[in-house]
Amino acid sequence: MMKIFFSAFITAALLLAFSSCASQINGSLMGDGQADLQIQAELKPKITALIGRFAALSGAVKPGAPLLDGPQVAASMSQAPGVASVSFVNKTPSSIEGPVKISKISDLLASGGGKTSGFIKFEQKNSAGEGSCSVNLSLEYGPQILSLISPEIGMYLNALMAPLASGEKMTKKEYLDTVASFYGKDIADEISSGVINVSFTFPGTIQKIKGGTFTGRKAEFKIPLLDVLVLETPLNYEVVWK
Repeated sequence: MMKIFFSAFITAALLLAFSSCASQINGSLMGDGQADLQIQAELKPKITALIGRFAALSGAVKPGAPLLDGPQVAASMSQAPGVASVSFVNKTPSSIEGPVKISKISDLLASGGGKTSGFIKFEQKNSAGEGSCSVNLSLEYGPQILSLISPEIGMYLNALMAPLASGEKMTKKEYLDTVASFYGKDIADEISSGVINVSFTFPGTIQKIKGGTFTGRKAEFKIPLLDVLVLETPLNYEVVWK
């Protein structure tokens, strides 16, 4: 049995949910380890205003340009290990959506001999189709994973003082109190209410799942954004199919 924070979660989070937004990911995993994802993500209103102020002061975003530049984020992410292709468009200045193709799920964000190598594991056990997919995400992985994804996402997360980006150990309450003291309770509340919704289809009928629900080959997960941003405890999930 394997523990999982499978690639859809990682991709989702690293494609905007880490920036405090509402995200929806639909995907499918093939028996050879390839995966197809469709991602929709949008920054919440208070976070949009906050990030807009930071972007204007730093000159990171030109006046009138989208806060989240779909093609720019796609170009950065397409260079990450295990990613075959990415294509994002802006539906609004604070939202992006589009497909992501993973060439091999076990290679996703694996950086040589670094700490992120092997944090996603995929195994197709035999020709009958038995398999499992696993991922562990802990605070030690955060900054290195972000460095493999997109400078834009890392910049926004540093502005939000997220332990995921800094590697600093904090409880969820300590983090929300810190955010509230700097930016106000409304921002902390948006972060606290954020959820990453994931719907994923696996190569066979699911036999066991941890952290979600399933019907047949389809698994559903609701991941609190706060859990991902703080990683007070490691996130462990498990899916086994046959």
